[in-house]
Amino acid sequence: MSIKILVAGMGHWGKNLVRNFDQLGVLHSVCDPNPVVKDVLTDKYPKVKYCSDFETAIADGEVQAVVLATPAVTHYQMAKLVLEAGKDVFVEKPLAIKVSDGQELVELAEKNGSILMVGHILQYHSAVRKLKQLISDGELGQVRYLYSNRLNIGKIRVEENILWSFAPHDISVMLNLLEEEPIEVACQGGSYLSEDVVDVTLSEFRFPSGVRAHIFVSWLHPFKEQRLVVVGSDKMAVFDDTIEEKLKLYPHKVEWKNRIPTAIKANAEVVEVEPTEPLKLECKHFIECINSRRQPSTDGKEGLRVLKILNQCQAALEGRPAVVKENKPVEKKPCFVHPTAIVDEPCEIGAGTKIWHFSHIMKGAKIGKKCIFGQNCNVDRDVIIGNNVKVQNNISIYTGAIIEDDVFLGPSCVLTNVTNPRSQVVRHSLYEKTILQRGCTIGANATIVCGITIGRYAFIGAGAVIAKDVPDYALMMGVPAKQAGWMSRHGHRLKNLDGNGIMVCPESGYRYKEELPGILKCLDLDEESPLPENLTVGKIAYDEFKAK
Repeated sequence: MSIKILVAGMGHWGKNLVRNFDQLGVLHSVCDPNPVVKDVLTDKYPKVKYCSDFETAIADGEVQAVVLATPAVTHYQMAKLVLEAGKDVFVEKPLAIKVSDGQELVELAEKNGSILMVGHILQYHSAVRKLKQLISDGELGQVRYLYSNRLNIGKIRVEENILWSFAPHDISVMLNLLEEEPIEVACQGGSYLSEDVVDVTLSEFRFPSGVRAHIFVSWLHPFKEQRLVVVGSDKMAVFDDTIEEKLKLYPHKVEWKNRIPTAIKANAEVVEVEPTEPLKLECKHFIECINSRRQPSTDGKEGLRVLKILNQCQAALEGRPAVVKENKPVEKKPCFVHPTAIVDEPCEIGAGTKIWHFSHIMKGAKIGKKCIFGQNCNVDRDVIIGNNVKVQNNISIYTGAIIEDDVFLGPSCVLTNVTNPRSQVVRHSLYEKTILQRGCTIGANATIVCGITIGRYAFIGAGAVIAKDVPDYALMMGVPAKQAGWMSRHGHRLKNLDGNGIMVCPESGYRYKEELPGILKCLDLDEESPLPENLTVGKIAYDEFKAK
């Protein structure tokens, strides 16, 4: 049975939601007390039902979910009616006006097993998603400062001030990018058109990691400006939603000369993002969550976090104490560590590295940039791991291991550090060194006996047992493992195609030759050189190569 959605409110923003849900084939009805809406529906959406009374509209047994595009002051009561009717609900920002009302909606949705989603549209913007990825990957280094300007001259509201109208979007994005909530909030503004409605506000925030941010919003600006700037230790990012090139990176640097900071400017790098409509992606996400019964990216809890900060800003704006959590500032590493993972200090973890569920990094370990550790991994003390290393689930890396850049460790592969272990004999000072050189791959469930070296770009088959050194590019299979051929840097088995000993990788086109017995070299690229950018993303499935 296809999903049928009711949209409540077809005003300035509601008409966009109506258009998108209709294009997605799920729009059942529209509810709006304005009788003109009925004429619009008859003209543009003749198959869509119209209703002027909200309670009557949600009582329709065909309606499974409701989208609220009504004034913010109505959100709590209307969303509550929808949830009590056992239906899913999409609430345009903000979730409610009072924090207590927002909390009640979150609890009611959980109790009834309903989907509660909040319309924080920027989190569905492809440029914002790409920016989030860049920060997570450590591309900007350590984030230090953010600021956002959301300025315009256009629709001026009287039912809510500029803070509640514009700022929720930017608050939501900042919380998402930083993955933490502020411990200090300040806000000031001014009323210039109506005495009781603030037209301009400047909000300032301090986060536990020491990051600071500000949000400047106004509907009294001579032109439209929607710009978010993220300042990192390595690069700065600018998201500008009013121009075609929406996301740019600026690798500016600051150098100290004679104890004086000097800005070293660099040209902007345009970051390619998909030209998708954020609202359509947001609407599709709501439909997907209804079908799969999973929580939305911007669920009620996320909406509640934004609501709490809005209330803190409003309190500061009115001169009342802004109640925030009494968190002590903590150092935020430029990497991601899942709450269930344990990282013992001191250790070194590079920017952009991700450590997932139930993993343990012991003190003294040194881990490079942009590594990924899956679930249930252990990195022992004094282990050295390079950059861009992928460690799959259920792997222990013991003291004595040296893992160079770009190594791939398949699920449940085994590394050891003592050749003749005995529980009764302590050999902690005799751990043997195992070196996995750049770019090699260790297959799932393979075992690497300690004290050996796996060569650059070697490929160890699943379940193999390796008990001796492996040359560069070698394909090793079996128990005990034997060389079964050569592998290219892109992971393809090489064959002698022309009879002259030249082997060609079918994906990259790079040529390889066994210059001396047992020593393979790439003729087109040095083993230590990074791959050209156009060859770092696979474009053809392995089965297609296999079929050739």
